[in-house]
Amino acid sequence: MGTDDGNVQLTRDGGAHWNNLTAKIGVPARSWVSWIEASPYDAAVAYAAFDRHVFGDFEPYIYRTSDYGQTWTRIASPAQGMRGQVWVIKEDPERPGLLYAGTEFGLWISPDGGKRWAQFKGGGLPDVPVRDIAFQNRDKDLAIATHGRGIWIVDDLTPLRGLTEAVMEKPISILPARPDQERIEGNGGWSNGDASFVGPDPTDGAVISYYEPHRHLYGKLRVEVLDPSGKILDTLPASTRPGINRVTWGMRDAPPRVPPAAQVAFNASQGPRVLPGVYEVRITSGDLTVTAPFQVTLDRRDHFDLAARKAQYEALTRISALFGRMTDLDAQIVAVAAQTAARAAALPPADPLRGQLQTVAGEAEALRKRIVATTEGGAITGELRLREYADDVYGAISSYDGAPAAYQLARIDELTRQLEKVQGDFDALRNGDFARANSALKAKAQSPIAIPSVAAERTAAGSGAGGDAGQALGARGWMFSLHPAATANIADEGERD
Repeated sequence: MGTDDGNVQLTRDGGAHWNNLTAKIGVPARSWVSWIEASPYDAAVAYAAFDRHVFGDFEPYIYRTSDYGQTWTRIASPAQGMRGQVWVIKEDPERPGLLYAGTEFGLWISPDGGKRWAQFKGGGLPDVPVRDIAFQNRDKDLAIATHGRGIWIVDDLTPLRGLTEAVMEKPISILPARPDQERIEGNGGWSNGDASFVGPDPTDGAVISYYEPHRHLYGKLRVEVLDPSGKILDTLPASTRPGINRVTWGMRDAPPRVPPAAQVAFNASQGPRVLPGVYEVRITSGDLTVTAPFQVTLDRRDHFDLAARKAQYEALTRISALFGRMTDLDAQIVAVAAQTAARAAALPPADPLRGQLQTVAGEAEALRKRIVATTEGGAITGELRLREYADDVYGAISSYDGAPAAYQLARIDELTRQLEKVQGDFDALRNGDFARANSALKAKAQSPIAIPSVAAERTAAGSGAGGDAGQALGARGWMFSLHPAATANIADEGERD
């Protein structure tokens, strides 16, 4: 028990007898005992925080005993990196020696029992008094109460709990994390103005945390995500700052390769969400490579099972493949139209070959208009083609976590048949009028027109795989400076009220 006149009292018999320990601590007289915390791991261990700001002394005072108060050690001071009088101190309920302290200037964390302290800077938390600390969500998250800036929540303490002294000695380490949920798809909402306030929702991506004791200076630091078969799904933007860093992966495959048209294929701008399972993160720093598994799960609020998600994923994969075939065919058609039109323009108007080439260019343009919309305005003009129809069904299936309906699968089959018909007509053009035009060019001792191969077109356009596809949500974090040896960054999910 602590009092406002500096006494720390101990009872070990339920209050029958009390022992004043103040003289054993060594804190200046008449200091206000702001907090006493008994360790949840050892009955002999306790922490006492003192406040002397009424005397003009704004230093942090935290003491620790491991022998029922017979001896005390000061574990918080300006020399250890902490600022401001201490309001509260708590020990992590799952990892001994992981301490949290609220001072006049914010939240401070020590991963090593008070040897070093770091200030929490997540979500834009200013240097504001932190008056109380509470663990929530089965002790997985940390809620802090501030004076004047509301309640803040540090989501997922798992990486902090994995930050042991052994980890901090390694050149780079991937920290543990709780399973990442694929949250239910949802859109909409509205602004509440100043009528109410809620904090931001948790990220839709998988959060990957890693620790490096020093700033990465030489070579590229690469963070990759691999699927259960070992295939690289994405390369994420990596922070090179020392300490704990977090990057977020969108838990999606690369977006489909979509042919260009008069308007954006909005639904196909992102890839399908990956299936739940165990994935792997791989970090490469020079010659050093470290790996660790992480788990992706269904949203626990979702009533769809894994079989339904597999059916959805397979349908989206079919449409992605259909988009890819459209892209390859469209690129070849565009090449034929552009090259034949250019050759025709270079010939005299009276040359019969000019008309022959213009006919081929016109036939190619007509084929392309069966694949993509070419008039600005899209649905307003009524010009919807295979690409636009495929984008509609892709969006409908991806916005619902359950298995696709039978009519949606039938629609994919029909669009596939229509594309095969266009492919057949293009083959007929290539082997007919186009081939005859090339023969006429050869007869004039001119080079024939070449149709680029599918492989060449894919190389020119990019395959759409990996981090360049835009699936990474980016590196982010909260500043976390271990004094005096390191600086780190840890992400949280922001402010809530």
